[in-house]
Amino acid sequence: MYASALMAFLHHCAAFTLVAALAVEVALFKPPLTLAQARRLQRTDLIFGIAAGAVLVIGALRVAYFEKPSTYYLHDAWFIAKLAAFLAAGLVSIYPTMTFLSWNAALRDGRVPEVSAARTRRVRLCLMLELTAIVVILLCAALMARGFGYTR
Repeated sequence: MYASALMAFLHHCAAFTLVAALAVEVALFKPPLTLAQARRLQRTDLIFGIAAGAVLVIGALRVAYFEKPSTYYLHDAWFIAKLAAFLAAGLVSIYPTMTFLSWNAALRDGRVPEVSAARTRRVRLCLMLELTAIVVILLCAALMARGFGYTR
């Protein structure tokens, strides 16, 4: 019983960290950037990635070992939708991450990375799509917790 509660707690901590990091990225990514802003964006994106990995691993452990049998979740349409939204957000997050990583050489040299207007629009779109996916995940979680979508 305590192990299940601990895993739920860790899962929620990781999820809230992910959401907070994404909110910070949205707030920080406003070109023209400063050197400090660019470095903070890279660190925040790293935290976002670690939190996303933790959400995925802890969630998988909860499904496999700490909650209902995994077959229960695999027969729940809202769980599948929630997982799909999480994976979609993960795929969308690749573009901002690659953008932030492309700044390494400039930052090493003490230069502010230049971001074109087109790239800025694409990164902001990705960040907004990630936030939208989080809203979908929250809706799916609420429906799933109340037994909607379970087919057996």
